[in-house]
Amino acid sequence: MVSDEILIDLQAKGLLSPEQTAVIGNYEHTRPFSLHYELRTVLYLGIVLLSGGLGVLLYQHLDDIGHSVIVAAISGLMAACFAYAVRHQSPFTWEQAPRAGVVPDYLLLLGCLLFLTLEGYLQAQYELFGTRYGLAVFIPAALFFWLAYRFDHRGVLSMAITALASWIGLSIAPLSAFTENNFFRSGLGGAAVLLGLALMGAGFVSEQRNLKRHFAFTYLSLGSNLALIATTAALLSSEPTLLGTIAAPLVLLLSGFLIWYARRTHSYLFLLMGAVYGYIAFTYLFFKLFDSSSELLTLYFPFTTFVIILLFVKAKEIVGKP
Repeated sequence: MVSDEILIDLQAKGLLSPEQTAVIGNYEHTRPFSLHYELRTVLYLGIVLLSGGLGVLLYQHLDDIGHSVIVAAISGLMAACFAYAVRHQSPFTWEQAPRAGVVPDYLLLLGCLLFLTLEGYLQAQYELFGTRYGLAVFIPAALFFWLAYRFDHRGVLSMAITALASWIGLSIAPLSAFTENNFFRSGLGGAAVLLGLALMGAGFVSEQRNLKRHFAFTYLSLGSNLALIATTAALLSSEPTLLGTIAAPLVLLLSGFLIWYARRTHSYLFLLMGAVYGYIAFTYLFFKLFDSSSELLTLYFPFTTFVIILLFVKAKEIVGKP
């Protein structure tokens, strides 16, 4: 083991006595090994596989089982998951609530996935919502936001934000944007940027007002990615749009904010996001401003590569200590 080699080396240098080496070595060999993250990953994969497997099972044996039995089984399992989560819930607080345990967290997540399965099944089989597809995605969005705050669950919050983005997308451009494969003329790009900025604002306010401030990371990471992806797509698109005319300064502004936020919260993720999106916008402007035959272009990529390497080397100093 590596620890044994280190201990032997320290003993050879006279920094540890044989007794100290034996005690430390014995502790290293007998100490418990944490499987916390491995178990959580297995639980998450199990829930995803269970949810997907139920869908496949229902599809393959739909005629054998019967619609009423399927609806009753999904409803019963979903109610059991929610009931267990409610029974073990912690009292509501705007601070980070104490963990009730791993099982209630994952059963709540499974209950939400089963809710989506049930809703999709009822829509496909009985056309419960008819052509009101916006209502079909608004209901889970509202429910998941309430569950996320009541049970203090960031996974459910991510599902709620995804459902909200789906609802806004369907409200702005119902299906035609997807059938015509033109997202920019449909206004989806502008709606995505506005939603991303709103989510970033929600995260910043939640942190400043101490209203579930641990949700700020989810809001800011999803919101900034949504706004920057939509803005970058408009920047690189050949379609002339209003968003495309302001895309470059907007990307640089948001990238600067992310780098500032990364220094403030000591986050490598936000530093990386700000650097990547900012580099794309800066490169776009550089090629727009200078002739492609310019000698500067031959120096651009070697120089920017050096700057990127320097950024990674100095990342720890830029982000600072928490």
